[in-house]
Amino acid sequence: MKKRDMNRDWIATARTLSEALPYLQRYDGAIVVIKLGGHAMGSDEAMESFARDVVLMRQVGVNPVIVHGGGPMINQMLDKLDIQSDFVGGKRVTDEATMEVVEMVLSGRVNKRIVQAINGQGGKAVGLSGKDANLMTCDAADPALGLVGTPSEMDPSLLHTLFRDDTIPVIAPLGAGRNGETFNVNGDTAAGAIAAALKADRLLLLTDIDGVRDASGEVVTELTADQIREMTTQGIIAGGMIPKTETCLAAIDGGVRAAVILDGRAPNACLLELFTDHGAGSIIRDG
Repeated sequence: MKKRDMNRDWIATARTLSEALPYLQRYDGAIVVIKLGGHAMGSDEAMESFARDVVLMRQVGVNPVIVHGGGPMINQMLDKLDIQSDFVGGKRVTDEATMEVVEMVLSGRVNKRIVQAINGQGGKAVGLSGKDANLMTCDAADPALGLVGTPSEMDPSLLHTLFRDDTIPVIAPLGAGRNGETFNVNGDTAAGAIAAALKADRLLLLTDIDGVRDASGEVVTELTADQIREMTTQGIIAGGMIPKTETCLAAIDGGVRAAVILDGRAPNACLLELFTDHGAGSIIRDG
């Protein structure tokens, strides 16, 4: 039986739900690809919160697709198994022995943890990799790096089938080569390629930073693709932000309506971005 006494917190909650209505209508039936990494994967509490948000998104009509990374867990397992790695230009060379560990960790431990978290919140998730149903066919990104791949052909038909069954795909960033190889794909790159193949409404890159910063260090909440290119040329966008913005630009060029680099440390970051005026990072649109 509901308590009838009212307080300001409950009234504020009701007001928030009411104000979310236009956004709920806006994203009904929309495809949203979320790259999960960083803080959101770092603790059971953060994973539980993320999973709850994803289930809520599916409940209100959004079709979420989760693409995850897992670099720290791969490194831990390689160290545990005493598998030594070579590096070229600061990037790990993925040989066959390393690839076996990468696939075991990404498609096994990491993927199933996310699936279990979503199912534990009442959702219906299924774990996949880019190798399933020819979702992601890859070519070698750089022969010097071994089995590191770049998506070259995409077939998202399985994902559309899962949407019709109210199932949430959770995808490990692995792809199949043309000669039977397995390729390790950068998580952001994989998410961008999947979003483009789906012509997704949004690509959300969850990170441990609060967005793209301008020359004065302030987060810019809205940007065009042209502004991103100009800021990169000027050196304002630099370092690790460059590949993230490049992923966003490639996704937009591929047909994604908008891409967002957002702070995954913020509670309910995805819900804030989709269903409120507040947002949680930097949104990039064509232009």
